[in-house]
Amino acid sequence: MTEPITVLIADDHGVVREGLRAMLEREGLRVVGEARTGREAIALAGSLAPKVVLLDIRMPDLDGLQALAAIKAARPETSVIMLTSHANPGYLARAVAHGAAGFLSKEIDPDRIPAAVRAAATGDHLLDPALLRAALASAAVEAPLTPESDIPPADLLTEAETRVLRLLAEGLDNETIAASLSLSVNTVKTHVRHIFEKLNVSDRTQAALWAVRHGIK
Repeated sequence: MTEPITVLIADDHGVVREGLRAMLEREGLRVVGEARTGREAIALAGSLAPKVVLLDIRMPDLDGLQALAAIKAARPETSVIMLTSHANPGYLARAVAHGAAGFLSKEIDPDRIPAAVRAAATGDHLLDPALLRAALASAAVEAPLTPESDIPPADLLTEAETRVLRLLAEGLDNETIAASLSLSVNTVKTHVRHIFEKLNVSDRTQAALWAVRHGIK
């Protein structure tokens, strides 16, 4: 049997944390910890090494965006989903720029949250293509290139991986990419896994951001 996906919940409201824990555990996900502040979220993400963090944007001590940046700097392999009561496009762009896999409104149908966690854990898109493209356009400006990321794509990726990344950045799923490139789905999955490893990202959103910032489109 595969190991359950591990999740850290970070929200300053106890009722929200309890509700999320019950919902996730009912769906077979393993909640390894709960944080009440931004600093607690950073510390627990480091010590518990969850696969996914559900992180509220509005947190005491440090806000969610500050915590997000610190978590991704220390553990780029951890996927972070932002939780917010305010579906503000500006928040989304900043969250993507700081490393988020996506975000969920607290008004969302609760039954969709476990599926979103699984999507983040497996590197799938959490955002529909139109929303993804809008977020990437703003996030590419928000996130300056770092020396380690300012490497020509040709020095990192094969031609086949670059073709897959270009379609991934358009918000396409593996099946559609496979059909577009006349490849098997398993081959596309292998390319996507290698792209994540080479770019040191945890999910498709961050891979797509890398592509936009490096002119792969």
